[in-house]
Amino acid sequence: MPIKVGMISLGCAKNQVDGEMLMASLKAAGFALVDDVAMADVAIVNTCGFIDSAKKESIDEILELGLLKQEGRIQKLVATGCLAERYQEELRREIPELDGVFGIGANGDMARCLQEMLDKGTAEAFPPKGGLPLCGTRELSTPSWSAYLKVAEGCDNRCSYCAIPAIRGGYRSRTMEDIEQEARGLVENGAKELVLIAQDTSRYGVDLYGAYSLAELLERLAKLKGLCWLRVLYCYPDAITDQLLEVMAREEKVLPYIDLPLQHCSGRVLRAMNRRGDRQSLTALIGKIRAKVPGVVLRTTLIAGFPGETEEDFEELAEFVKEMRFDRMGCFAYSQEEGTPAALLPDQLDQEEKERRAAILTNLQMDIADQLGQQQVGRTLQVLVEGFDRYAECWFGRSCMDAPDVDGKVFFRLEQGQKRPVLGQFAQVVVEDSMDGDLMGRMA
Repeated sequence: MPIKVGMISLGCAKNQVDGEMLMASLKAAGFALVDDVAMADVAIVNTCGFIDSAKKESIDEILELGLLKQEGRIQKLVATGCLAERYQEELRREIPELDGVFGIGANGDMARCLQEMLDKGTAEAFPPKGGLPLCGTRELSTPSWSAYLKVAEGCDNRCSYCAIPAIRGGYRSRTMEDIEQEARGLVENGAKELVLIAQDTSRYGVDLYGAYSLAELLERLAKLKGLCWLRVLYCYPDAITDQLLEVMAREEKVLPYIDLPLQHCSGRVLRAMNRRGDRQSLTALIGKIRAKVPGVVLRTTLIAGFPGETEEDFEELAEFVKEMRFDRMGCFAYSQEEGTPAALLPDQLDQEEKERRAAILTNLQMDIADQLGQQQVGRTLQVLVEGFDRYAECWFGRSCMDAPDVDGKVFFRLEQGQKRPVLGQFAQVVVEDSMDGDLMGRMA
């Protein structure tokens, strides 16, 4: 009987793609994959180690599975991913329930690592980060009609609050040929939407081709027959080129959607974050994007309570949010991450104050989102159908304005006599109302 392996993948979509490749490699090596980790012989937690809340979620998941191990329902418990890479010694020392701890560089050799653990009882491996595969066969954990497509690994930006470069290493782009080959396979497997991801997608190609190459990559991918939507996440503001905006405005398949993590607008705070720009330059950038890409949907993320953020800095940020009227926004209370330059800065704010500021910005955005949602009433939207809500007794999906997992949904009902929609296909929906970031309507 083959050893049964199950995985819980936490954190970002980039980590999810790594987990999908890891599981495919185990399947190729003869392991049997199970969807429910409680039914596995070997349970793997693909951890996130980015901020405190993510670390806590990873540790809680490991401890919960540890109870199943004590009950004899699973035999071995493994930690991989960012938390395992970042806290190698701590995990081994403080969580004895773990039988295997493997850094991200071990992902390409996981079958051997697991076999060593099964033979010896315990095992660990922390090879160089460059051992993390950039491409390979994936065991998709998303529905076939929408898939993430990772175009690069690592980061060179060195924002003072961020541990990602230390965890993931320097920026490494995939070749266009590799990406295009994988994209073609995903589309042939039924993908209508491809979501391009990296720690900084806008910097794609600089290391390989000596220039920002995301626009060229999008043009190539837009030629794939059967593909309907190309969505881009995680664009660094410094690298938004005119060429990228022109492609986004011109190519029908490239959605007018930009995820632009700005983090702040105060020039003083941004400098402390080791980021460039200020309110004036960011306002100009957003104006340029909106002028060049008609109807563009802008998503951003902000950090509240960064060390030294004064009331004046925070008020400036709040005014910026009200002025810019982002279509989508997430806000996080600053997380003091050991090993980062920002963790050593003076004037650290207490947790209560950080959370208070984050809540204020979130509430501001909720009001803006409600107003923008009401503006959609009466429009007919193309919706990628993703499921049926048994409790609300209606169908749901996403419009081109909504990225998977992070944005809202479009809920819709059928009129008498209308044919049921097909999952993974498109439906035309007339918007009738909005609530809490979601839209409601009826199928046209």
